[in-house]
Amino acid sequence: MFILLKRNSFNLNGMNTSPNNFDTIEKNIFEDRLAIETVDFHPELDVMLIILNTKAVLLQKISNYKSLKEADKESLFQYELIGNGTGIHWPKLDEDLSLKGFLRDELLNRVRKDTLAA
Repeated sequence: MFILLKRNSFNLNGMNTSPNNFDTIEKNIFEDRLAIETVDFHPELDVMLIILNTKAVLLQKISNYKSLKEADKESLFQYELIGNGTGIHWPKLDEDLSLKGFLRDELLNRVRKDTLAA
């Protein structure tokens, strides 16, 4: 008979030291059930709009992604939502982008903008 003993996941100062399977962004995606609903492309403006199920809109530059930047319109507009809306796949381009990455970029852009304004 084996008895599995769970190690104490708190260190001396009371901080939780148990391994975290999710980072903060992944946790928000999971807990808030965030998902990409659709994507709207405007190559002439170098803009890709990612519309979430919450009706939030994330703006990304197409030129930030080499394979998207070099793609013809037909290939760009042929995408699939994957992972229950947590990612986008372009079959012809063999490119995958994640909601997590879009949210991370959005957060970094806002932090940089706030820092420059301060």
